[in-house]
Amino acid sequence: MRAAVYYGPNELEITDVDEPQVGPGEVKIEVGFNGICGTDLHEYYAGPIFIPTEPHALTGQQLPLVMGHEFSGTITEVGSGVSGWAPGDRVAVEPLYRCDKCPSCRAGNYNICADIGFHGLMSDGAMAKYTVVPQRMLHRLPDNVSLELGALVEPMSVAYHAAALGDVHPGDTALVFGAGPIGIGLWFALTGMGLDDVHVVEPSATRRAAVEALGAKTLDPTAIDVPGFVAEATAGRGADAAYDAAGVEASVQTALGCVGARKPLVSVAIYEKPLTTPLLNLVMNESRIQGSLCYTSADYEAVIDLMAQGRYDTTGWVSTIALDDVLDEGFEALHAGTKMKVLIDPALAATR
Repeated sequence: MRAAVYYGPNELEITDVDEPQVGPGEVKIEVGFNGICGTDLHEYYAGPIFIPTEPHALTGQQLPLVMGHEFSGTITEVGSGVSGWAPGDRVAVEPLYRCDKCPSCRAGNYNICADIGFHGLMSDGAMAKYTVVPQRMLHRLPDNVSLELGALVEPMSVAYHAAALGDVHPGDTALVFGAGPIGIGLWFALTGMGLDDVHVVEPSATRRAAVEALGAKTLDPTAIDVPGFVAEATAGRGADAAYDAAGVEASVQTALGCVGARKPLVSVAIYEKPLTTPLLNLVMNESRIQGSLCYTSADYEAVIDLMAQGRYDTTGWVSTIALDDVLDEGFEALHAGTKMKVLIDPALAATR
């Protein structure tokens, strides 16, 4: 089968590989759609970062690897010992490998497992026609949730997990910094949780327009004083939570000027280098910075339920391409900022 194989920085080839074989406790999936993640971009342009150069502790795999960890598909085969699943079932895949032994796993926080692995980063993934995963990774898609939406469950669960860590409630005020896919996912999650007063802070006019078309309220930090706006809008109370999905120093500093007393800035971005952070703001305000990593099965189920309610919309920010176009129309377009979110359809014919 054709697959996107990562060999190292700037080395991703669409090539022929053997179809994966299903083992005990595993299922084989015909991939419907696979999203290109920001992590995939980091690996391609600056890696290997997460992709192992020695056998991974849980998967035993190392580069070269088939990439792809944001995906949906249809089960075509089940291995021995698999129960409750059958060929034809449509699924979203929660691509985490965990040890089940470390303190975090034993506490139920397997998303911060000491040896965490990702299908498609620490094992052969889903930028291909087929992939094989353990049964525990499967989440059933309702009939009214498309495979296209199903491939977005993974990044939307990243956002939902972060949104929940902000401990927000209906009637609260929240700020989202960055209108990329995770920022959009935060807006979907927060509004899905019942918040009406959510502002997305984004300097790019193109990205502001995309999220505004979905119904979001936006702020341009190059045109207004965002902390001043928030102070006036909340009668000095400040935001009940701010979320950094931008990953730049300016967004962190502005967010810390917006959060209310004893309220959190939830950090869900990937930071390529250390940032200068005005910690005195935290001291004087008794506010805090809360990290957020990945998701758990509860986040997956919450996102799928919201999708079944019609709360997610791909209009204007999601593009679909063929596997053979993954470099030019996928990685390069995302890196250049001409696209926001790209899904690979392995069944789609290349554009050239």
